[in-house]
Amino acid sequence: MKKNLLKNSGVQSLLSSLICIVLGLLIGYVVLLFINPAGAGEAIATVIKNFMTYSKPETQMKYLGSTLVKTAPLLMCSLSILFAYKVGLFNIGAAGQYCAGVGLALYSALAWQLPWWACLLLAMAAGALLGAVSGLLKAYCNVNEVISGIMLNWITLYLVNMLLTLVKEETSPYTLHISTVNESALIPSLGLGKLFTNNQYVTIAIPLAIIMAFAVWIVLDKTRFGYELKATGNNKNAAKYCGMAEKRNIIVTLIIGGALAGMGAALLYLTGFEQWQCSTSSVPGMGFSGISAAFLGGLHPVGAVLSSFFIQHITVGGAYVDKTMYCAQISDLISSIIIYLCGFVLFMKYAMNAGIAKREEKAAAKLAAKTEEKGGEQ
Repeated sequence: MKKNLLKNSGVQSLLSSLICIVLGLLIGYVVLLFINPAGAGEAIATVIKNFMTYSKPETQMKYLGSTLVKTAPLLMCSLSILFAYKVGLFNIGAAGQYCAGVGLALYSALAWQLPWWACLLLAMAAGALLGAVSGLLKAYCNVNEVISGIMLNWITLYLVNMLLTLVKEETSPYTLHISTVNESALIPSLGLGKLFTNNQYVTIAIPLAIIMAFAVWIVLDKTRFGYELKATGNNKNAAKYCGMAEKRNIIVTLIIGGALAGMGAALLYLTGFEQWQCSTSSVPGMGFSGISAAFLGGLHPVGAVLSSFFIQHITVGGAYVDKTMYCAQISDLISSIIIYLCGFVLFMKYAMNAGIAKREEKAAAKLAAKTEEKGGEQ
């Protein structure tokens, strides 16, 4: 019974994720011990607690809401990564597609005064367009999507900086506040903010992201279209032989992945939670964190919902570490260690399968030996 349970893919993904999380926290604790052993235990506990460090329930709910606000874009980026991965592609360009979504979402909100749903669609279109470029290069020029994605990440970053300079504040490098320029561009709350102590940034972005996760799961696992995409990813030559349009499927996959990442950007910046800094010199980490969230979730859309929340939870929790005992960068270090370990989920699953196969092989050998002995006695 135990063997059958451990061979289940879902159980393996869950166990692998938990092992990686525990290892990440353990290594993070050891690092803290080397830096300053006096506060190591309290610091790692603070990372885990996050909003629970506050004593008042109202304050806890407020900061839980803030964590959820940043979980929505991370979830969308993880969906972008896993959608492409299921089709045999590695969409490392999700960071640039996210960046493109930021650019068009904010520019259309601040310069064109468009409503939030139009800004959201334009952000998705921007991400999709960038994904299409990688898809076309992959399909017709056999350019690896990782190479084109990395190059496009930086090109997009500086183009977005140039674009949003047109809608930034005069005395700072940050873009204008949407709430003061165009309130119709803010994603509506529909009462969700009241559940989190009137947190104005908690909007329908969170349920929208969860709905998209289930939509991706249905498309990939329950439709003919999803089957064709996965078949193309497994073997594009076989897919072509079966009459599938393998080039079209590659392009469509990266277009969808780009649209998901672009939507993630809009789900954050159209809440007014953050402003874009037009002097930004590095690609947003949200797209890269989406890789860890996708793998920690076992490359399953529903798993990505939980893993995205966990990664955002520890990332925000790291900011509460006592800065009098540790430097300001320690929170990023601990979060990075845990996120890095999350990438070993597939390795853990491989190790589990290898261990199960060895045990089954030994059990089969013993059974064969016993059968042979009984046959010899007869």
